[in-house]
Amino acid sequence: MNSADLYVMTRLLGYVDISDPRFVAAVLAITFNPLFWNVVARWEQKTRKLSRAFRSPYLACYSLGCAILLLNFLRSHCFTQAMLSQPKMESLDNPVAYCVGLALLGVGTVFVLSSFFALGFTGTFLGDYFGILKEARVTTFPFNLLDNPMYWGSTANYLGWAIMHASPAGLLLTVVVALIYVVAVLYEEPFTAEIYRQKASQSHKRS
Repeated sequence: MNSADLYVMTRLLGYVDISDPRFVAAVLAITFNPLFWNVVARWEQKTRKLSRAFRSPYLACYSLGCAILLLNFLRSHCFTQAMLSQPKMESLDNPVAYCVGLALLGVGTVFVLSSFFALGFTGTFLGDYFGILKEARVTTFPFNLLDNPMYWGSTANYLGWAIMHASPAGLLLTVVVALIYVVAVLYEEPFTAEIYRQKASQSHKRS
C-alpha cells in the first residue's frame, strides 16, 4: 500500500466506527456469502448429495441460487443500514458526486444483468458444480471486456451506492467487497477450469 492509499484509508477510518454493530453485521454478511456458496458448491461437486436430495441437479442448483439471492439481498440491506448509521463525508455530499455514483451504479447493473443473461440461471449460480456444463466457457459481452464481470459489476454497484450516500462507511465496505471477491476468484477459477478440463478430456476419450 503506497502513501496515497494509506492517506485515503486513514481519512475513511476517521469517519467510520468499525465497532458499530451494523457495520460489523455488514462485514460478516459480505464475508459469509462467497464462503457459503463456495463451500456448498464444492461439497455438492464431490458428493452430489444436493442433487440426490432434490432428485435433480437442476432443482438443486435452482435451490442454491435462490438461497444465494436471499443472502445477497440481506447483504445489501446490511450494507445500507451500516451506511445510514454513520456520518456522511462533506466532500462527497454534492450533486457531482451523486451523479458519479449513479453512473457507477448504472454501469455495475449493466455488467451484472448482462452476465446473468449470458450465463443463464444455472451458469450464474454454480451449475458447473452440479454437472450442468456449457459446451464452452462464455466469451460474449461482458466477458469479452473483463473476467468475472458479475463480481466487478456488483462491486461497482456498491461503490456507486456508497458515493450517492456520501458514505465513508460505504466506501470502506466496498473495499471489503472487492477484497472478498478477489479471494473468491483466486479460489474459484482454478477449480472451474479443472471441471472443464475434465469435461474436455472425457469428450476426447469418447471421440
